[in-house]
Amino acid sequence: MRTGSKRVKFLVLWALLLLAKLVLAATLQPFGDEAFYAWEARHPAWVYSDLPGLTAWIAWLGGLVGGSGVFALRLPFVLLGALLPWLVVRITWRWFGAEAGWQAGLLALLMPLGGLMGLLALPDVPMLVAALLCLDAFASLMRRVTTWGLVQLALALAMGAFAHYRFALVVVAGAAGLACTPAGRALLRHPGLWAALALGALAWAPVLAWNLSHAGAGLGFQFVDRHPWQPQWRGLWWPLVQGLLLTPPLAWLLGQSLLECWRRRREPEPAWSFMLGLGLVAVPGYFLFGFFTDAERVTFHWPLAGWLALCCVAPPVLARWRPLARGVLHAAAGLGLALMLAYMALLSSAQGRAWLAAGPAYADNFSGWSEAATAVREDLRAMPADTLLVADNFMLAAQLRLALGRDDVRVLPHPLNEKHGRSVQLADWGQLVEGALDASGRPVLLVVEDTARPLRLRLAGYRQLCDRIGRLPAPRVLNVDHGRKRFLRFELGEGPVPALAEECRLPALAWLEAPGHGDTLAPGDLVRGWALKPGSAITRVEVLLDGQVVAEVRPGLPRPDVATYWALAPADGDTFGFSFEMPVVPGVAAGRAWLGLRLVSAEGGVEPWPAQFVQWRPSGQPEASAAQGGRQGDQR
Repeated sequence: MRTGSKRVKFLVLWALLLLAKLVLAATLQPFGDEAFYAWEARHPAWVYSDLPGLTAWIAWLGGLVGGSGVFALRLPFVLLGALLPWLVVRITWRWFGAEAGWQAGLLALLMPLGGLMGLLALPDVPMLVAALLCLDAFASLMRRVTTWGLVQLALALAMGAFAHYRFALVVVAGAAGLACTPAGRALLRHPGLWAALALGALAWAPVLAWNLSHAGAGLGFQFVDRHPWQPQWRGLWWPLVQGLLLTPPLAWLLGQSLLECWRRRREPEPAWSFMLGLGLVAVPGYFLFGFFTDAERVTFHWPLAGWLALCCVAPPVLARWRPLARGVLHAAAGLGLALMLAYMALLSSAQGRAWLAAGPAYADNFSGWSEAATAVREDLRAMPADTLLVADNFMLAAQLRLALGRDDVRVLPHPLNEKHGRSVQLADWGQLVEGALDASGRPVLLVVEDTARPLRLRLAGYRQLCDRIGRLPAPRVLNVDHGRKRFLRFELGEGPVPALAEECRLPALAWLEAPGHGDTLAPGDLVRGWALKPGSAITRVEVLLDGQVVAEVRPGLPRPDVATYWALAPADGDTFGFSFEMPVVPGVAAGRAWLGLRLVSAEGGVEPWPAQFVQWRPSGQPEASAAQGGRQGDQR
């Protein structure tokens, strides 16, 4: 492939990707963290509880240029992300010439995570830009020390320090690279380098000052609280996950490139020995790190800086591959990128999210927010103008703030606030409800993201609401994507009076035990489960198939196991079970269907429960037998 051909392919792919990211940035619902960074942008500061200030500053710039909304929030990040492949081209060109530079840029674009970087308003975008700017500065300074090279290095180090705590690992990788090459060790003796490093180090001063004044909350969250620091075998999945994310041929090429750095570490060209030290820390180092670190949150993107850096030394290795192998690599990486784009496109449409709700690919952090904001907006229109809006966790509050354009959303204590390191920040802003909710006589709209807690913890969460709020009215329930995202809205009167938890009527809980998720369901099959409402009772359970009521049953079967599991009071009893035979359901075609429950309580409240995906087989049983089963279910 000629240099001109590679340049044209790079430019065309770069432009197409930029266009695709702009379209997706305008249509994809906000990621939970993005909404919180937009909230932080409304409170300018050097440092926040979760991150240094740069991400919020960039979000503020997007709002200043483009106004409110998620597209304006993401726009500067999209543009920053578009710089990444150009930096890869520049670094590689400096080391191996123009042809290798355009080839490396193509690899960076075809890498699924690298090509899509910048789509979301996340701190990884400026952090990666800072990392590649540092790499470019070192590539220049190891040949000739110039004032501009030193200035670029100082600015890049400062940018990284203000982007993320994790940039400290990038600094370690760069130091390892310098130590591995004679040119780097010579550079370490130059006073100008130490001046640049000192200026970069000053950028950490606000971070340290904030942590000193907040008992080390930020450092504790990033480096202590979120990591078990004990061996966990889940780290063994790391190579497989990275191989799938990069696509196997590209992962093989970059692994070979790291080995090539080892084989050529003694050559005069400093790129090989420098990238050996940097790559060992930035890629295998993360593999070892993964055995001891956070396994609950998303961390698969952490080695991306190392993979992009290795793209800069990959072209000489790729040049030795046969043309067919090179074609397979480009095709596989292109397919991986296209699949990633298709997945994001599915997430950006309501129909796509509803289709994904049946399986593990459903991304709840991109789902339900616009529907919840629409419902809350309608609720607020029907309530007095001074209504206090309260969300049960920081992510929901941030999404409502972004969608509704109001900064007075209060937040209740929630495990999610602690898990993501946002509790201290909310307390600093005065938005966290520390004790019982004091509305000072104002009406309150309380919005609860029910699916933010696993089912086993929801009853405890409801009881905590009673302790803080008082008696809870029957909630208005919003099920999004068949209930994969579920929201409860409580309209509280003026000056709610706290009540003891045991006096509260809590939201209902239910479970379908048969059929299981994804099981086949046919007329005549047994449907069984349980439903309860502490402090009240469920008088009727309506069973729905694809939204059509197919049976009405009354819980009455003894289920002492359920009462024991939920530690219910004797007054609530234990007759929560129900069962019936599935009747014939006209009008529902064979194939994928959703089996749901609608729970009606003694005081008349109606609470739809999330639906369950089943494979409906309408001709499974004779019609007469199925109809008889349906009548038996009604009698129960």
